[in-house]
Amino acid sequence: MELFEDFKIRFEHPNWSNDLELGLIDSISEKHPHLITTLGTDIYEFKNKSTKGRKDTPSIEQVVRAALYKELKGLNYRELDYHQEGSRIAALFIKIDPLRPYSFQVYQKYISQIKPEKLQEVLVKLNEIAIHEGLEDMERIRQDTTTIETDIHHPTNNSLIWDCIRKSNDHLSKLSEEIDGFTYINYIKGAKKTFFKINNTSHKDKKTALFIKQLQTFTKSINQVSNVIKKKDTYDNIMAVVYVSLLEELLPLMEQVYDISFRKEIKGEKVPSNEKIFSIFEQHTDIIVKGGRDVIFGHKVNLTSGKSNLILDCLMERGNPSDSKIYIPTLDRVIKNYKKVPRDPACDGGFASKDNIKQSLDKGLINVVFNKVVGSMKNKVSSKNMETRLKKWRSGIEANISNLKRGFQIRRCNWKGWIAFQAKVLWSVLAYNIRVMSNILVGQLKPI
Repeated sequence: MELFEDFKIRFEHPNWSNDLELGLIDSISEKHPHLITTLGTDIYEFKNKSTKGRKDTPSIEQVVRAALYKELKGLNYRELDYHQEGSRIAALFIKIDPLRPYSFQVYQKYISQIKPEKLQEVLVKLNEIAIHEGLEDMERIRQDTTTIETDIHHPTNNSLIWDCIRKSNDHLSKLSEEIDGFTYINYIKGAKKTFFKINNTSHKDKKTALFIKQLQTFTKSINQVSNVIKKKDTYDNIMAVVYVSLLEELLPLMEQVYDISFRKEIKGEKVPSNEKIFSIFEQHTDIIVKGGRDVIFGHKVNLTSGKSNLILDCLMERGNPSDSKIYIPTLDRVIKNYKKVPRDPACDGGFASKDNIKQSLDKGLINVVFNKVVGSMKNKVSSKNMETRLKKWRSGIEANISNLKRGFQIRRCNWKGWIAFQAKVLWSVLAYNIRVMSNILVGQLKPI
């Protein structure tokens, strides 16, 4: 219980007594510096490539501490910048010189370099510390999935066409500023009128006619972008080359949106979800439909927690795989990471299948419980009482998920791109685990 004793000393220290989560991170970072160095490789690689700007860049420890402080306090980067100057506990925790604080751009630059793979490693190592300290015994685990939205507007074919025309026009406008004599046709005014008319029209035939008109404008916009790209070798201005490359990235998306819209709105086809695009800005976005609930545009996240309420595993999925297909790979990953076979897994009925029960027993698990089983499928338990207890205990993971999503504002992820999406979720999970660990340790400090 070395961590507990060190935490107890900090609990009595005035600097940490009012912010125990920061005190716990301080204890862990001093006793387990390998957690910091694990994340350092991504930052060091990025630092070596930079030859400009201020040379006294933040240390790896400062970057990691700033990231955790930001997540625990629910701040954005600008608010983190303010806190480091306005809060003594923030400056003490991040270990910065109050006279020479770093800007929010610096923090964002370095924190964004830390990859999700490294954060997964740190999550496992942090949980190993909790297991070693007796905060988690790995006897019971429970799985459940949730959805986290990406930062996009509700996608419709009409809005996607408008986004494409608007974005291509932005790039062409900037390109015209870089190249003398370059001209282009601005389709914004007409496309915008048609966009609003489609939104305010409910009659099917009238809407189809408006879509035909909008797609004709869209075709002209696509052709214009294609013609500009064909002449890219004639541009020698560096910024012009940049804008042409952006148009090259946009063109296949425009063609995909046209194809989807034409098939659906004109031909009346039902386009499969795997052929659709839901945002030209966050292209990794998936469509998630759970039962009869609202449609979510984002990603499915599978979380595994233990008896202590610590999140032991966090897996972000592409597409919308069934829960039953996630169950065994997650179980294998937990066993591999923590080198221990849990005794009692408990999951929602969506994870249930005969094969999952059989494979669980083959791996050495004792009581395998799913909340709902159908047909001839039966839970494998030592007693009916144990089955009831595990079913009730399983429902607690819904509270874990609620605390994670509400406490760290990740119902909707505003970090851009698939890699950044994963990183944001994992930073929040790490901060959540720190909070859970500190609450357990504080409970041990209270007199019986």
